[in-house]
Amino acid sequence: MTDQSPDRQPGLEAEPSSAAVVFGDRLDVARAFTESLGEHGEELGLIGPLELPRLWTRHVVNSGLVAPLLRPGRVGDVGSGAGLPGLVLAIARPDVHLTLIEPMERRVAWLDRQVAELGLDNVDVVRARAEDVKLKGRLDQVTARAVSALRTLIPITAPLLRPGGELVLMKGSGVDGEIGAAEKAIRKYRLSDVEVVVLGEGVVDDVTRVFRARVPSD
Repeated sequence: MTDQSPDRQPGLEAEPSSAAVVFGDRLDVARAFTESLGEHGEELGLIGPLELPRLWTRHVVNSGLVAPLLRPGRVGDVGSGAGLPGLVLAIARPDVHLTLIEPMERRVAWLDRQVAELGLDNVDVVRARAEDVKLKGRLDQVTARAVSALRTLIPITAPLLRPGGELVLMKGSGVDGEIGAAEKAIRKYRLSDVEVVVLGEGVVDDVTRVFRARVPSD
């Protein structure tokens, strides 16, 4: 079932019924973000020209499915870009503080604008590369989406975590192969409880896969 509202932006995917399942009473905020991204995303270089017809399912709902894996505390989103998944998770989980880490100025401006327009008081935006960022204290969890392969991503995300902190990295269907190629990094950063979590079964057609692992407590 989809929303066929006449006010919907031409070309923008109709809101799927899964959006209400994922966002619940935060659906209006998720809707406002999606409409804004649909309107401005291509001109700002945040999304490609082919993404409007699948913006809800491929990007917004896909990101929102990760929300139940977050714990109250400080979560960093590396390479936030358009706000996927960082802004989406901040919308879905107002009890969690999101630090969005993004190096590109125009994307930082977009993120700041969305934080203000959506009234998100659980977000701060930091302009920096993950390997250079200076944070006040380490993070409880770190997420990322479509940034790089695990063998490259683990070395720039694991150091941001507090002892015992957790990686929650969104990956594609090839995640098992990425884990094999990242064995050296997994050993170097002494990651434990390594697993792939599959989210959205029975809710969406294309499930979300998350690489989850913990850094040492000591």
